[in-house]
Formats: sequence, structure tokens, C-alpha cells
Amino acid sequence: MQLLLCTDLDRTVLPNGPQPESNGARSCFATLAARPEVTLAYVTGRDRQLVSEAIASYCLPTPEYVIGDVGTTIYEVRSEGWHPWVEWQQEIAPDWAGLGHSDIRKLLLDVNDLRPQEPAKQNLHKSSFYVPLHADTEVLSQQIRRRLEASGVMASLVWSIDEPRGTGLLDILPASAGKKHAVSFLMQHKGFALAETVFAGDSGNDLPVLASEIPAVLVANASTEVCRAAIDQATASGHADALYIAQGGFMNMNGNYAAGVLEGIVHYQPEVRKWLMEKTDAVHVNG
Repeated sequence: MQLLLCTDLDRTVLPNGPQPESNGARSCFATLAARPEVTLAYVTGRDRQLVSEAIASYCLPTPEYVIGDVGTTIYEVRSEGWHPWVEWQQEIAPDWAGLGHSDIRKLLLDVNDLRPQEPAKQNLHKSSFYVPLHADTEVLSQQIRRRLEASGVMASLVWSIDEPRGTGLLDILPASAGKKHAVSFLMQHKGFALAETVFAGDSGNDLPVLASEIPAVLVANASTEVCRAAIDQATASGHADALYIAQGGFMNMNGNYAAGVLEGIVHYQPEVRKWLMEKTDAVHVNG
């Protein structure tokens, strides 16, 4: 058995939301990730520096791959450093007709309710904005798309919420970028089948994967709105059986964060339960 474990970071593996984390959940996650059968990929809105900081701050296992910047970058993580996948940049670049994030920002300068995020949160193929929580995202989407399409730009709009900061977020990406296509690209290039892959997430920018054919788990600490949207979209796309909602109770954990990721993995790959129980038994023997 081989497993490609693709997981979001913030409020999925990282316990940086208001809900409590189960004791030992991250330790079990690290033990699972260390197994030779498991290939670990972090799939996140964070850039390379922020991913590195999260790994260090939360004692996370080092992954083999990082899909960063909301799916606009892919890195292979080796002992000698991080290696960007040029093939991925070549895959998504044509959608923006030769433009970069600064050009996208200029096209949208006079659109109300859009405030550019800090330079560190932008990259060549990601133009990111803060949006008030009260903004009408449907009207904004129509306005933005008209402006971009007039310049020959094919884009996807990814809306999400930064709960700690109390603000909305918008990431404008090439139409063929995003977490879903990036995960599929990684699967294809590394030879992983659907039955060998599990994705875990919690937020709005995870919805394209959560509602897809890729086996996915929504952690228990996800908001009610995201949970409802994930169920509705997965049902509408005919992939409701590829979405698992963590409930808690597995290994006496609450289903939040890493506990929910583990619960979802075992739902799709029951043999992983034995691996985790071996770890628990070893702790009891050595304790």
C-alpha cells in the first residue's frame, strides 16, 4: 500500500483556530508521515517562508512536496533544499496571457472593496486582496471577471475568510491553477491513483478539492458554512462518497485539526488504523 497524504496547514494540521486540539494528535500524525509507505504534501495558501515557519513552530514533519500559494507553486523538498517545479509554472502561465500579479492589481485598482495584501503574500501567478466581510462577493466576482476577461486573462477567484483577523480574502489565480489542479498534477506526475490519495482541509479555498473525485476529509473544526458548502458541492458534482466529515471519537480524539485528518485517512484506508494503534501500544509499553 502507498498513500499520498495531501493536507492543508492552517486550522487543518495546525491547531491555530479557537477549537481545542486533542493531546497526541500531531505526534500520531508525525508518526504516520514518517512511514515509508506515506508521501506527505502540504497544500496551503502559505508561501515557502511561512510554510517553513509553521513546520518549525509546530514541530511538523518535513514533507516531500509543498503545494503553496493556494496552488500556484509546487516544490519538491529535498535534503539540499526546496526545488520549484518549473513544469507547473509552464502549465498555468498561459492563462494570464503573459501578465503577472502586479498587472492584475492594476487592472482592478478602481474596484471597490478590494485592498491588495502585502507584497510577501503575492507571487508571479497569485494576486491577493483583503475584502470586507460584508462585501457582496457575487457582485464583486462579476465585476472582476468582466475586467479580467477584457484583457484576455482567464482566472479563478478563490474566496475565503481569515477568522483570526476578521476579514475576507480573495486570491486571483490562473484558471488552471488552484489546489485541485495542483494536487491532480502531483498525483499524475508521481503515479498516485485516487485510491492511494487523501486530501484534508477546512476552509473555502479547499472546496474545489473537497467537492471533487479526490478522497477528502473535512476536519471537525471547519465552520458550519464551509461544511454546508462542501456537502452541497460534493453532492452536486456526484462525489458525495469522496467526502468525509470528521466527527471525533476516533482514538478518543475530538476530530479537530490533525485528529480529524487521521480519522479521515482511516475512513478511506482502514489498514492505517493498525499503524496508529501500534504507535499507541508502543507509547503505553514505554510509558
